[in-house]
Amino acid sequence: MPHRLDGKVALITGGTSGIGESTVELFVAEGAKVVFVGRNADKGAAMEKALGPNVHFFQADVTREQEVKAAIERTVSHFGRLDTLFNNAGGRTGGTVDTITHDDFTQAMDLLLGSVLFGIRYATPIMAAQGGGSIISNASVAGYRSHMGGYLYSIAKAAVIHSARIAAVQLGVHNIRVNTISPGSIATPIFLGGSDIAAGMEADKVDAKMQKLAGNLSRANPMHASGFPIDIAYGALYLASDDSRFYTGQDLVIDGGMLAGGRTNFEDVGHQPVRQGSPT
Repeated sequence: MPHRLDGKVALITGGTSGIGESTVELFVAEGAKVVFVGRNADKGAAMEKALGPNVHFFQADVTREQEVKAAIERTVSHFGRLDTLFNNAGGRTGGTVDTITHDDFTQAMDLLLGSVLFGIRYATPIMAAQGGGSIISNASVAGYRSHMGGYLYSIAKAAVIHSARIAAVQLGVHNIRVNTISPGSIATPIFLGGSDIAAGMEADKVDAKMQKLAGNLSRANPMHASGFPIDIAYGALYLASDDSRFYTGQDLVIDGGMLAGGRTNFEDVGHQPVRQGSPT
């Protein structure tokens, strides 16, 4: 039985934890060859060993334009082409309306928006020469409503959503589809302070905190259930596959109905105030 991504090559940023890690695993299971990017070399090496020859880890900091470019070049040199780019890397950001600093702004925009724009920038000529491709960027429900993420985080995610619409219009002639995914109520290590902090915890403590987190998140949407990274990975699978050949310039919201009428505040989730970070 054929897999949905047979013959395709994907690059996934933020691939060593949470949504990115689940997406790497799912894409490989569906027949893709995958290069994944992260800063945690130990985790990257372990994943590469576990998942086999169709996976390649590339250590990079996506806040730096040249490292984004290098990751794309490595994908092509290692596997010969680039069919899908999943701009997934993200993290917590600081600064509120009345405390924002220039450093806060620069850090947030370089991580959440710049990495996306430069990913699109350097993937475009490769995909155009191949006759097409799919670019996916992780946005957020915070890009639509207040109290779902920090000030700069929400602004950046709104920009990611709109940047995809503009890019989709400009790149459609090259058969390059550009879409975003907006997660909400997704239990990921970011609520524990980030993947690096979670990696330093004992496994049973991480499991306990994640179970508590899932219970808290289940109160944030009409389904009374928490989403998990695999739910977003399946959304990315659809957008990467030929099943979505006529789908572009869109934002795929995966939030258990939160935007339609769930709770509008992520307070008391995890052990840190989420309004300073992100819901995904």
